[in-house]
Amino acid sequence: MADEKDRFGDTMRLVERAKEDIYFAEQDRQVLEKLRSQLRKVETSNAPRHCPKCPGNLEAYTFEGYALDRCQECGGVWLDKGELEAIVKKISRGPLGGWLDTLTEKIK
Repeated sequence: MADEKDRFGDTMRLVERAKEDIYFAEQDRQVLEKLRSQLRKVETSNAPRHCPKCPGNLEAYTFEGYALDRCQECGGVWLDKGELEAIVKKISRGPLGGWLDTLTEKIK
């Protein structure tokens, strides 16, 4: 009898973990959709640039005001030096931090 209770408890813990995994997977999917919606394609008149990883061509996009290059084939995203850190800093600051940045720019 005690063995059956232990198996039932184990099963319930596994079900809880599965529900948590499903919840957080959905949250991740929503965040990715939101970020993808902020990605804007930029028309460039330059000659096609090639992906450093595969034979695909790169397309220019903007995200949070920064220029990104995205490969049509492998989906890789290429940034210039320092852009990743700047994007992460800008996103992690939130709306209040962005507002403070605009104020300090106006003062300068």
